[in-house]
Order: sequence, then structure tokens, then C-alpha cells
Amino acid sequence: MAGIAAPTELGTRKIGSLLRMYAVPGIIAQTAASLYNMVDSIYIGHIKDVGSYAISGLAVTFPLMNLSSALGTLVGVGGMTLMSVLLGQKDYDNANKVLGNVLTLNVAIGLLFTVFTLIFLEPILRFFGASDITLPFAREYMTIILLGNVITHLYFGLNGAIRASGKPKIAMGLTLFTVTSNAILDPIFIFAFGLGIKGAALATILCQFMALTYSFRFFLDRSRVPHFPKGLFKLDWRIARQSLAIGLGPFLMNAAACMVNLFVNQQLRKYGGDLAIGAYGIVNRISFMFIMIVMGFTQGLQPIAGYNYGARQYSRVREIFMLTSKWAILTTSICFLISELIPGAAVSLFTNDPYLLGLAEKGLRTINLMMPLVGFSMVTTTFFQCLGMVNKSIFLSLSRQLIFLLPLLYLLPLEFQEKGIWMSFPIADAITIVISALFIAALFKKFSRLNDGDDPSILGSNIK
Repeated sequence: MAGIAAPTELGTRKIGSLLRMYAVPGIIAQTAASLYNMVDSIYIGHIKDVGSYAISGLAVTFPLMNLSSALGTLVGVGGMTLMSVLLGQKDYDNANKVLGNVLTLNVAIGLLFTVFTLIFLEPILRFFGASDITLPFAREYMTIILLGNVITHLYFGLNGAIRASGKPKIAMGLTLFTVTSNAILDPIFIFAFGLGIKGAALATILCQFMALTYSFRFFLDRSRVPHFPKGLFKLDWRIARQSLAIGLGPFLMNAAACMVNLFVNQQLRKYGGDLAIGAYGIVNRISFMFIMIVMGFTQGLQPIAGYNYGARQYSRVREIFMLTSKWAILTTSICFLISELIPGAAVSLFTNDPYLLGLAEKGLRTINLMMPLVGFSMVTTTFFQCLGMVNKSIFLSLSRQLIFLLPLLYLLPLEFQEKGIWMSFPIADAITIVISALFIAALFKKFSRLNDGDDPSILGSNIK
């Protein structure tokens, strides 16, 4: 591997400069990705005569899409984190094997998920909250998305690998391409071709396929680190197990989000009806845009923290956490202000139905009451994952969704009806924020006993 340059600047360049370099493309890409989903919702919400119920049908698909995303993150996020650490250790051969594993596992898992869900799609959607009115919209959209599921998994997995390889601007460019092309194709497919909600799904898959072809060309260049290894579809089970173990935290977080969305839909249908589910879909899209911006910051955090932890530069690891947390808190505070001060303006982008507008506006105000510190909690969870501290990352991933939010979603509506569903979110957020603060304080206390270059085994890391 002599003569091939690895991104060693991760261990030498100023942290603030590195975060701008790696996070800004990630932020742009993640913002674009959230707009990608919002564009679909905005166009679908304005389909003549059926927009309100079409957007409710789209909201019914969220749990299934979260489950698909969970499987993608199990492979992609774990692979990207391990790849960053291996590059920091200058272990280029194994970094290449990680990339090959990401490709193979995404194809295998994506195909299995597609086949199973297509066979049982209608009962799954009804279980997720679809009614006789919203089921046709959910089924039409999800059938197309599932047929292109492998494309979606590979696109996101390889895009993350491009970012981890030290080329965040290329990863950003691919995401911007998919967003721009989707925004152009959506109205053509939905309105000009008369395909309705199916047109939105077709545009999504087509745009991802075009970006995926470039990603393949990128990693076929054997002068790059990493690149596709020989024996591309041959799994290295040792690396696969380690990668999947690291990705288990974000996988469980997304799987938990699937369960939460499922239960929210069921509760909203019980206490509020189809349009209440549509209102949650709108609120989710608005909040998700700011969550994705924070995820852009955490994407910048991942290679920097992973590389420096692998290189045993603990002072830099602490510094990147503090700086990322500051910017994440600022981002989620903006979301809070919009939700509380101008919720109507945000919601009106998606629908002109007065009843749906009112439901979504009230929901947005309530759900985001604790949003200013949600960014800190997200950074903390990602930080533990970056360091390979799988148990802590998994616990923080699951605590809000399963330990706190699900019981609240069941109990509060018994007293407060539909309002109790919306109230459950900020209460669960508050508890999780406190636990995140306690965890990070304990970690930094351990870090205070380490000098740069010391063996990190006293921290219980799972990355060797």
C-alpha cells in the first residue's frame, strides 16, 4: 500500500477547521436529505382532492421506512466508524475489507427485507395504522420504495464510506444531486404523468440509482483508500462481526423509532383518526429537518473522533465532542423557536386543509418543548458509538424510545386523550437528556486519567 495517502490531517489539523471541513458537507447533505423527504410530502399533500389523506397514507409508511433505515445503519454506520478507526491506525487492507463487507451485507439484507415485506405488505401497513381510506396510498408508495430497497441501502452505505474515506465534499455533492433531481422529477412524475403518490416513489429510487452508479466508479479506483478489494462479495466474518457490533447502537435506535412510530400511529388513529396521523407526519418532517442537521454535525464528529481515538489523542477527542455539542444545541434551539413562535407558517407548506393545519400546529408546539437540548443527547450517543463503547451507545439509543417514550405513549392518552400522545415526547426527551449528561460526565472523568498515547483499555473500549 506504499504511496497511497490516508487522511492523516484528522490527527493534526485544528479541530474547529476539521469540524467545518467534515461537518459542513454532512450538514448540507443531511439538510438536503431531509428536504428530499419534505419535497415528497409537500407535493403529495397538494394532490388535488386527496392530498390530506395521501399525506396520512405516507405517514403510515414511516415505521416501515424506519425499519429499512435501521437495517441500513446496522451495516453502514458500523462500517463507516470501523473504517475511520482503521484508517487512523493505517490498517488499509482491513479498511478495504470493511468496504467490501458494507457492499455485500447491504445487498443481502436489502433483498431479504424486500421479499419479506412485499409478501406481507398489506397486513403490515394495516398494523402500522392504515385504514381503508389511507391504505391504497401507503401501498402504492411503499411497493415502489421496496422494489428499489437494495439501491437505497447501497446508495446510503457507499455515500457514508465516501465521507469516511476523507472525501466529504463528494458525498455531499451526490446527496445534493439526488435532492435537486428529485425536486425536478417529483412534479413531473406526480402531476404531469398523473402517477400521484407512485410518482414520488419512482422519482426517489431513480435519483438514488443515478448517484449510486458514481459511487461504484469511485471505489473501483484502486489508487484510493479505501477501494473495493479483490473477492468483492467475500465476507470477512471477523470484520463483519466487529462492524455490526458497532452499528448495533444506531440500528436499535432506528428499530426503536420504528416501534415508536408504529405505536404513535396506532394511538393517533384510536384517539384522533386518519388526519391526526397525517398531522404527526407533518410534524415529523419539520422536526426531522433539524435532527438531520445535527446528524450532519455528528457525521463530521465520527471520522474525527474515531481517528483520534484510534491514534490515542484523547485531548482532541474531548475537544471535538465539546465543539460538536455546542453547534448541535444551537441548531435544535432554532427548531424550538420556530415550533413555538411560527408553527402555522411551517405547517402550511404541507397542506391547506384547515383541520389538518390546526392539528399539526398544536402537535409541533408540544412535541418540541425540550428540543434545545435534544442535540446534545444525539451527539453524546454518537460519541460513544465512535469510540466503540457499544453498550453505552445502545442504552442511550434505546432509553428515550423504549424505556421512557413507549410507556408514556400508552399511559398519558388514558387521561389526556390525543394531547397526551404529543405530551409524551418532551417528557421522554427531558429524562434522556439528564441521563446523557451523567454518562458523558463519567466518561470525561475517566479521560482525565489518560495522557495522549496511553492505552485506552481502562475505558472498556470494544475497538482494538
